[in-house]
Amino acid sequence: MLSTDSPARTALGPTPHQPDALDPSPRNHVPHNHFPRSAAAGLWWGLLGVVAFSLTVPLTRVAVAGLPPLFVGAGRAAVAGFLALAVLLVTRQPLPTRHQWWRLAVVALGIVVGFPFLSTLALQTAPASHGAVVGAVLPAVTAVLAVLRGRERPRLRFWLFSAAGALAVLLFASLRNGGLEGLQAADWLLFGAIAAAAVGYAEGGLLSRELGSWQTVSWALVLSLPVMVLLSGYSVATEPFHADAAQWGSFTYLAVVSMYLGYFAWYRGLAIGPMTSVSQVQLVQPVLSIVWAALLLGEAITWPTLLGGLTVVLCAGFAVRSRR
Repeated sequence: MLSTDSPARTALGPTPHQPDALDPSPRNHVPHNHFPRSAAAGLWWGLLGVVAFSLTVPLTRVAVAGLPPLFVGAGRAAVAGFLALAVLLVTRQPLPTRHQWWRLAVVALGIVVGFPFLSTLALQTAPASHGAVVGAVLPAVTAVLAVLRGRERPRLRFWLFSAAGALAVLLFASLRNGGLEGLQAADWLLFGAIAAAAVGYAEGGLLSRELGSWQTVSWALVLSLPVMVLLSGYSVATEPFHADAAQWGSFTYLAVVSMYLGYFAWYRGLAIGPMTSVSQVQLVQPVLSIVWAALLLGEAITWPTLLGGLTVVLCAGFAVRSRR
Protein backbone atom coordinates (compact mmCIF):
# COMPACT_ATOMS: atom_id res chain seq x y z
CA MET A 1 0.00 0.00 0.00
CA LEU A 2 1.37 3.41 -0.94
CA SER A 3 1.78 6.00 1.78
CA THR A 4 -0.56 8.96 1.85
CA ASP A 5 2.33 11.40 1.52
CA SER A 6 3.63 9.86 -1.69
CA PRO A 7 4.02 12.33 -4.55
CA ALA A 8 1.22 12.47 -7.07
CA ARG A 9 1.51 9.90 -9.85
CA THR A 10 1.78 11.09 -13.43
CA ALA A 11 -0.53 8.98 -15.57
CA LEU A 12 -0.09 7.63 -19.07
CA GLY A 13 -3.82 6.96 -19.07
CA PRO A 14 -6.25 5.89 -16.33
CA THR A 15 -5.68 7.30 -12.87
CA PRO A 16 -4.99 4.88 -9.99
CA HIS A 17 -8.70 5.00 -9.16
CA GLN A 18 -9.86 3.85 -12.57
CA PRO A 19 -10.12 0.08 -13.10
CA ASP A 20 -7.98 -1.56 -15.78
CA ALA A 21 -9.02 -5.04 -16.88
CA LEU A 22 -5.41 -5.99 -17.53
CA ASP A 23 -4.13 -4.73 -14.18
CA PRO A 24 -4.37 -7.34 -11.38
CA SER A 25 -3.00 -5.04 -8.68
CA PRO A 26 -5.15 -4.16 -5.65
CA ARG A 27 -5.09 -0.44 -6.42
CA ASN A 28 -7.27 -0.94 -9.51
CA HIS A 29 -9.96 -2.85 -7.62
CA VAL A 30 -9.97 -6.02 -9.72
CA PRO A 31 -12.77 -8.32 -8.48
CA HIS A 32 -11.53 -10.65 -5.78
CA ASN A 33 -12.62 -13.78 -7.60
CA HIS A 34 -10.70 -12.83 -10.75
CA PHE A 35 -7.35 -13.57 -9.11
CA PRO A 36 -8.14 -15.61 -5.96
CA ARG A 37 -5.75 -14.56 -3.25
CA SER A 38 -5.24 -18.02 -1.74
CA ALA A 39 -2.14 -20.04 -1.02
CA ALA A 40 -3.06 -22.53 -3.75
CA ALA A 41 -3.38 -19.75 -6.32
CA GLY A 42 0.02 -18.35 -5.36
CA LEU A 43 1.64 -21.76 -5.74
CA TRP A 44 0.07 -22.42 -9.13
CA TRP A 45 1.13 -19.04 -10.48
CA GLY A 46 4.63 -19.65 -9.13
CA LEU A 47 4.78 -23.11 -10.71
CA LEU A 48 3.77 -21.70 -14.09
CA GLY A 49 6.62 -19.22 -13.86
CA VAL A 50 9.07 -21.95 -12.85
CA VAL A 51 8.12 -24.09 -15.86
CA ALA A 52 8.76 -21.10 -18.12
CA PHE A 53 12.11 -20.36 -16.43
CA SER A 54 13.23 -24.00 -16.50
CA LEU A 55 14.14 -23.64 -20.17
CA THR A 56 16.35 -20.61 -19.52
CA VAL A 57 19.59 -22.44 -18.67
CA PRO A 58 19.47 -25.01 -21.51
CA LEU A 59 18.46 -22.42 -24.10
CA THR A 60 21.13 -19.98 -22.92
CA ARG A 61 23.65 -22.76 -23.46
CA VAL A 62 22.27 -23.19 -27.00
CA ALA A 63 22.28 -19.46 -27.75
CA VAL A 64 25.88 -18.74 -26.66
CA ALA A 65 27.13 -21.43 -29.05
CA GLY A 66 26.45 -19.07 -31.95
CA LEU A 67 25.85 -15.61 -30.48
CA PRO A 68 28.21 -13.35 -28.46
CA PRO A 69 27.55 -13.51 -24.70
CA LEU A 70 27.17 -9.74 -24.49
CA PHE A 71 24.46 -9.81 -27.14
CA VAL A 72 22.65 -12.72 -25.47
CA GLY A 73 22.66 -10.90 -22.13
CA ALA A 74 21.83 -7.38 -23.34
CA GLY A 75 19.89 -8.20 -26.50
CA ARG A 76 17.24 -10.29 -24.79
CA ALA A 77 16.71 -7.54 -22.22
CA ALA A 78 16.42 -4.95 -25.02
CA VAL A 79 13.81 -6.99 -26.92
CA ALA A 80 11.85 -7.60 -23.72
CA GLY A 81 12.14 -3.90 -22.87
CA PHE A 82 10.54 -2.83 -26.14
CA LEU A 83 7.73 -5.36 -25.60
CA ALA A 84 7.20 -4.04 -22.08
CA LEU A 85 7.14 -0.43 -23.28
CA ALA A 86 4.51 -1.27 -25.90
CA VAL A 87 2.31 -3.05 -23.35
CA LEU A 88 2.59 -0.18 -20.85
CA LEU A 89 1.66 2.38 -23.51
CA VAL A 90 -1.25 0.36 -24.92
CA THR A 91 -2.73 -0.27 -21.46
CA ARG A 92 -1.97 3.34 -20.39
CA GLN A 93 -0.39 2.48 -17.05
CA PRO A 94 0.29 5.22 -14.47
CA LEU A 95 3.95 6.04 -13.86
CA PRO A 96 5.49 4.74 -10.63
CA THR A 97 6.26 7.16 -7.82
CA ARG A 98 9.80 8.41 -7.21
CA HIS A 99 10.29 5.96 -4.35
CA GLN A 100 9.03 3.10 -6.49
CA TRP A 101 11.52 4.01 -9.25
CA TRP A 102 14.35 3.41 -6.79
CA ARG A 103 12.92 0.02 -5.88
CA LEU A 104 12.48 -0.78 -9.56
CA ALA A 105 16.18 -0.04 -10.02
CA VAL A 106 16.94 -2.79 -7.48
CA VAL A 107 14.68 -5.20 -9.37
CA ALA A 108 16.33 -4.27 -12.67
CA LEU A 109 19.84 -4.75 -11.32
CA GLY A 110 18.84 -8.22 -10.14
CA ILE A 111 16.78 -9.74 -12.94
CA VAL A 112 17.57 -7.59 -15.98
CA VAL A 113 21.31 -7.03 -15.52
CA GLY A 114 22.80 -9.33 -12.89
CA PHE A 115 21.27 -12.72 -13.59
CA PRO A 116 21.21 -12.62 -17.43
CA PHE A 117 24.78 -11.36 -17.81
CA LEU A 118 26.43 -13.50 -15.13
CA SER A 119 24.61 -16.70 -16.09
CA THR A 120 25.36 -16.15 -19.79
CA LEU A 121 29.07 -15.79 -19.05
CA ALA A 122 29.02 -18.89 -16.85
CA LEU A 123 27.22 -21.05 -19.41
CA GLN A 124 29.91 -20.48 -22.01
CA THR A 125 31.86 -23.22 -20.23
CA ALA A 126 29.55 -24.81 -17.65
CA PRO A 127 27.16 -27.56 -18.81
CA ALA A 128 23.46 -26.76 -18.63
CA SER A 129 22.91 -29.48 -16.03
CA HIS A 130 25.63 -28.02 -13.81
CA GLY A 131 24.07 -24.58 -14.05
CA ALA A 132 20.69 -26.05 -13.18
CA VAL A 133 21.79 -27.82 -10.02
CA VAL A 134 23.91 -24.91 -8.77
CA GLY A 135 20.90 -22.68 -9.34
CA ALA A 136 18.85 -24.86 -7.03
CA VAL A 137 20.09 -22.83 -4.05
CA LEU A 138 18.09 -19.84 -5.35
CA PRO A 139 14.91 -20.65 -3.37
CA ALA A 140 16.84 -20.71 -0.10
CA VAL A 141 18.49 -17.36 -0.83
CA THR A 142 15.16 -15.89 -1.92
CA ALA A 143 13.49 -17.18 1.25
CA VAL A 144 16.12 -15.58 3.47
CA LEU A 145 15.74 -12.25 1.70
CA ALA A 146 11.94 -12.58 1.87
CA VAL A 147 12.10 -13.01 5.64
CA LEU A 148 14.40 -10.01 6.02
CA ARG A 149 12.60 -7.76 3.54
CA GLY A 150 8.99 -8.92 3.91
CA ARG A 151 9.10 -9.67 7.66
CA GLU A 152 7.65 -13.14 7.16
CA ARG A 153 8.10 -15.72 9.91
CA PRO A 154 7.88 -19.30 8.57
CA ARG A 155 7.76 -22.28 10.91
CA LEU A 156 10.90 -24.18 11.89
CA ARG A 157 9.91 -27.27 9.88
CA PHE A 158 9.66 -25.07 6.80
CA TRP A 159 13.37 -24.35 7.13
CA LEU A 160 14.14 -27.99 7.88
CA PHE A 161 12.44 -29.23 4.70
CA SER A 162 13.99 -26.41 2.71
CA ALA A 163 17.44 -27.32 4.00
CA ALA A 164 16.77 -30.97 3.19
CA GLY A 165 15.87 -30.01 -0.36
CA ALA A 166 19.03 -27.92 -0.73
CA LEU A 167 21.18 -30.77 0.62
CA ALA A 168 19.51 -33.20 -1.76
CA VAL A 169 20.36 -30.90 -4.65
CA LEU A 170 23.99 -30.65 -3.55
CA LEU A 171 24.27 -34.43 -3.26
CA PHE A 172 22.59 -34.78 -6.62
CA ALA A 173 25.12 -32.37 -8.16
CA SER A 174 28.12 -34.17 -6.68
CA LEU A 175 26.91 -37.60 -7.84
CA ARG A 176 26.19 -36.28 -11.30
CA ASN A 177 29.67 -34.76 -11.57
CA GLY A 178 31.38 -37.89 -10.33
CA GLY A 179 32.27 -36.58 -6.89
CA LEU A 180 33.14 -33.33 -5.14
CA GLU A 181 35.17 -30.88 -7.21
CA GLY A 182 36.77 -27.51 -6.57
CA LEU A 183 34.89 -24.37 -7.51
CA GLN A 184 35.63 -23.00 -10.97
CA ALA A 185 35.20 -19.47 -12.34
CA ALA A 186 31.85 -20.50 -13.83
CA ASP A 187 30.63 -21.53 -10.35
CA TRP A 188 31.37 -18.11 -8.91
CA LEU A 189 29.60 -16.46 -11.84
CA LEU A 190 26.59 -18.69 -11.19
CA PHE A 191 26.63 -17.81 -7.48
CA GLY A 192 26.64 -14.13 -8.39
CA ALA A 193 23.75 -14.68 -10.80
CA ILE A 194 21.78 -16.47 -8.10
CA ALA A 195 22.37 -13.68 -5.57
CA ALA A 196 21.26 -11.08 -8.11
CA ALA A 197 18.13 -13.03 -9.03
CA ALA A 198 17.20 -13.52 -5.37
CA VAL A 199 17.39 -9.78 -4.71
CA GLY A 200 15.28 -9.06 -7.78
CA TYR A 201 12.72 -11.73 -6.89
CA ALA A 202 12.33 -10.60 -3.28
CA GLU A 203 12.03 -6.88 -4.01
CA GLY A 204 9.92 -7.47 -7.11
CA GLY A 205 7.52 -9.70 -5.22
CA LEU A 206 6.90 -6.97 -2.66
CA LEU A 207 6.69 -4.18 -5.22
CA SER A 208 4.20 -6.14 -7.33
CA ARG A 209 1.70 -5.78 -4.48
CA GLU A 210 1.70 -2.04 -5.22
CA LEU A 211 2.25 -1.87 -8.99
CA GLY A 212 0.89 -5.25 -10.10
CA SER A 213 2.82 -8.32 -11.21
CA TRP A 214 3.39 -7.68 -14.91
CA GLN A 215 3.66 -3.94 -14.35
CA THR A 216 6.63 -4.45 -12.02
CA VAL A 217 8.76 -6.40 -14.47
CA SER A 218 7.62 -4.14 -17.33
CA TRP A 219 8.80 -0.97 -15.61
CA ALA A 220 12.07 -2.64 -14.59
CA LEU A 221 12.74 -3.60 -18.22
CA VAL A 222 11.85 -0.12 -19.48
CA LEU A 223 14.13 1.46 -16.87
CA SER A 224 17.02 -0.67 -18.18
CA LEU A 225 16.16 -0.26 -21.87
CA PRO A 226 18.55 2.59 -22.84
CA VAL A 227 21.61 0.82 -21.44
CA MET A 228 20.60 -2.53 -22.91
CA VAL A 229 20.12 -1.00 -26.38
CA LEU A 230 23.58 0.61 -26.23
CA LEU A 231 25.24 -2.64 -25.16
CA SER A 232 23.38 -4.62 -27.82
CA GLY A 233 24.41 -2.14 -30.51
CA TYR A 234 28.03 -2.31 -29.38
CA SER A 235 27.95 -6.10 -29.59
CA VAL A 236 26.44 -6.08 -33.07
CA ALA A 237 29.07 -3.60 -34.28
CA THR A 238 32.13 -5.30 -32.77
CA GLU A 239 31.49 -9.04 -32.40
CA PRO A 240 30.99 -11.81 -34.99
CA PHE A 241 27.65 -13.59 -35.36
CA HIS A 242 27.37 -17.14 -36.73
CA ALA A 243 24.09 -18.39 -35.29
CA ASP A 244 21.75 -20.91 -36.88
CA ALA A 245 17.95 -21.08 -36.62
CA ALA A 246 18.02 -23.03 -33.34
CA GLN A 247 20.29 -20.49 -31.69
CA TRP A 248 18.16 -17.56 -32.85
CA GLY A 249 15.05 -19.42 -31.70
CA SER A 250 16.64 -19.92 -28.28
CA PHE A 251 17.48 -16.21 -28.11
CA THR A 252 13.88 -15.35 -29.00
CA TYR A 253 12.54 -17.54 -26.20
CA LEU A 254 14.98 -15.99 -23.73
CA ALA A 255 13.87 -12.49 -24.74
CA VAL A 256 10.11 -13.01 -24.87
CA VAL A 257 9.44 -15.68 -22.23
CA SER A 258 12.43 -15.87 -19.85
CA MET A 259 12.87 -12.10 -19.67
CA TYR A 260 9.22 -11.05 -19.78
CA LEU A 261 6.20 -13.35 -19.94
CA GLY A 262 7.53 -15.78 -17.31
CA TYR A 263 7.67 -12.99 -14.76
CA PHE A 264 3.95 -12.30 -15.21
CA ALA A 265 3.21 -15.61 -13.52
CA TRP A 266 6.16 -15.63 -11.12
CA TYR A 267 5.59 -12.20 -9.59
CA ARG A 268 1.88 -12.88 -9.36
CA GLY A 269 2.64 -15.97 -7.30
CA LEU A 270 5.05 -14.08 -5.03
CA ALA A 271 2.52 -11.27 -4.57
CA ILE A 272 -0.21 -13.69 -3.48
CA GLY A 273 2.35 -15.47 -1.28
CA PRO A 274 3.42 -16.36 1.27
CA MET A 275 6.63 -15.39 -0.49
CA THR A 276 8.83 -17.87 1.40
CA SER A 277 6.56 -20.80 0.48
CA VAL A 278 6.08 -19.84 -3.16
CA SER A 279 9.83 -19.42 -3.55
CA GLN A 280 10.34 -23.10 -2.61
CA VAL A 281 8.54 -24.18 -5.79
CA GLN A 282 11.81 -23.22 -7.48
CA LEU A 283 13.33 -26.40 -6.06
CA VAL A 284 11.58 -28.20 -8.93
CA GLN A 285 13.23 -25.97 -11.53
CA PRO A 286 16.66 -27.67 -11.69
CA VAL A 287 15.00 -31.03 -12.28
CA LEU A 288 12.96 -29.60 -15.14
CA SER A 289 16.04 -27.87 -16.54
CA ILE A 290 17.98 -31.14 -16.58
CA VAL A 291 15.13 -32.85 -18.40
CA TRP A 292 15.15 -30.07 -21.00
CA ALA A 293 18.95 -30.32 -21.24
CA ALA A 294 18.62 -34.03 -21.97
CA LEU A 295 16.01 -33.45 -24.65
CA LEU A 296 17.63 -30.43 -26.30
CA LEU A 297 21.35 -30.99 -25.68
CA GLY A 298 21.54 -34.77 -25.46
CA GLU A 299 22.76 -34.89 -21.85
CA ALA A 300 22.19 -38.27 -20.21
CA ILE A 301 19.66 -38.74 -17.41
CA THR A 302 20.91 -41.39 -14.97
CA TRP A 303 19.22 -43.19 -12.09
CA PRO A 304 20.91 -40.85 -9.57
CA THR A 305 19.38 -37.97 -11.55
CA LEU A 306 15.89 -39.47 -11.34
CA LEU A 307 16.19 -40.32 -7.63
CA GLY A 308 17.68 -36.92 -6.82
CA GLY A 309 14.93 -35.20 -8.76
CA LEU A 310 12.23 -37.10 -6.90
CA THR A 311 13.83 -36.21 -3.56
CA VAL A 312 13.95 -32.52 -4.46
CA VAL A 313 10.31 -32.49 -5.56
CA LEU A 314 9.20 -34.20 -2.32
CA CYS A 315 11.20 -31.77 -0.18
CA ALA A 316 9.70 -28.83 -2.05
CA GLY A 317 6.20 -30.20 -1.52
CA PHE A 318 6.71 -30.78 2.21
CA ALA A 319 8.29 -27.33 2.60
CA VAL A 320 5.29 -25.67 1.00
CA ARG A 321 2.81 -27.62 3.12
CA SER A 322 4.76 -27.09 6.36
CA ARG A 323 3.70 -23.45 6.72
CA ARG A 324 0.08 -24.45 7.48
